[in-house]
Amino acid sequence: MKKYLTISLGAWLFSAGLLYAQVSAPGRAYLDYTVLPAHGDGVCALGETATVKVVATAGGRGLDGTVIRFEAGPDALPADTAGDAVFREGEAVVSFGTMREPGFRYCRLSFQVEGQTIRDNVKLAFAPDMIEPTIACPPDFDKYWRRTLDKASKVPMTIEETPWPQAGDDQVETRMVKIQSYEKGCYLYGWLSRPRDGKRHPVLLIPPGAGVKRINPLPDYAREGFITLAIDVHALPVDAPDSIIRLRQTEVGEFTQVGISHRDSYYYRRIYCSLVRAIDYLCSLPDFDGQNVGVTGGSQGGALSIVAAGLDPRITFVAAFYPALCDVSGFLYGRAGGWPRFYSKSPVPPEQSAVEMKTLSYYDVVNFARRIKVPGFYSYGHNDGTCPPTSVCAALNQIKAPKILEVTPSSAHWRFTETLHRSIEWMKGQCR
Repeated sequence: MKKYLTISLGAWLFSAGLLYAQVSAPGRAYLDYTVLPAHGDGVCALGETATVKVVATAGGRGLDGTVIRFEAGPDALPADTAGDAVFREGEAVVSFGTMREPGFRYCRLSFQVEGQTIRDNVKLAFAPDMIEPTIACPPDFDKYWRRTLDKASKVPMTIEETPWPQAGDDQVETRMVKIQSYEKGCYLYGWLSRPRDGKRHPVLLIPPGAGVKRINPLPDYAREGFITLAIDVHALPVDAPDSIIRLRQTEVGEFTQVGISHRDSYYYRRIYCSLVRAIDYLCSLPDFDGQNVGVTGGSQGGALSIVAAGLDPRITFVAAFYPALCDVSGFLYGRAGGWPRFYSKSPVPPEQSAVEMKTLSYYDVVNFARRIKVPGFYSYGHNDGTCPPTSVCAALNQIKAPKILEVTPSSAHWRFTETLHRSIEWMKGQCR
């Protein structure tokens, strides 16, 4: 019995070893697919049928007979059409309607292969450079912000800096900063990172994305030669413990709604003023080169970058990615509005939306984009479901200053590393 068990175990180990030797990890996925717009740039002419080709293989064989289900509609709105297409020799053509007005049209696709359900989303653009905003611009917009910033500028800029060596090295120094801003007792917090080479450098403000959350130092920009300030905008110390962050989250709640009934009480008033105070601080640093002032960010950070460039004439260049807060009145006009997508889920009484839109017209990115006079690098993706590209284009199309527009049709609410690197090289090229 023991001999039999020994032989059997040995045989099993041999066969298992043989199996292990013969079966290695696959070098690529069994199912491989891609979605290709009819036009390489994903842009259609008005009235043209939106069409994509889906190319798919399973184990290297083109799918044949597999059905694609789809539904489609205008950007961020309910679907207005649905249908199906069939793979033939690895390809399926999906046509999903057209647009007579400038905008974007989405198509949600799904198909099954051996029990696995594949889902994807693609948007095609229709004359995106012709998209106009729906938001109004108040006649006293400039006067309002001059008065607001003038009042905020009278608040003393008290500064506290705390070295933070764990975020630095022999090339970069990092400090926590606390700056009095907007009004007495109101503070702006951030991370300052600077090169340790004893030279003078351009300064770069980096506003955050949306949400009450921890922000981290960004020393990589300092390695590229910038003195950088990455800021929080919710009066939250950057070294706050999780318990304080959760408390602040509870306190501000849906902060995009706080104080929305009047322009002077709206939550973003303090935030916009803090952007200018952050530039005050950066320009006061002894190693600032005295002339080059940039701002960059994505999502809410992209919005705040455009706002800062529209408010502060000291800024000399801006790089903004998929900005939020663009053309926020869009859903009231039957099309996509920018994050936070006001009125996208349920209607509100007209008298309420009228009051809120009066406030928001002083804060919409569209109205700051119109006032930008410095070079800019702007980027977004067609497939963004957070900041709909319809709203982004409504703002970017208002910028008359020199601009580079890098559109990556396949990206959503994120940027490719290659795009980020190009923006950094572009910013370095703007410095005199």
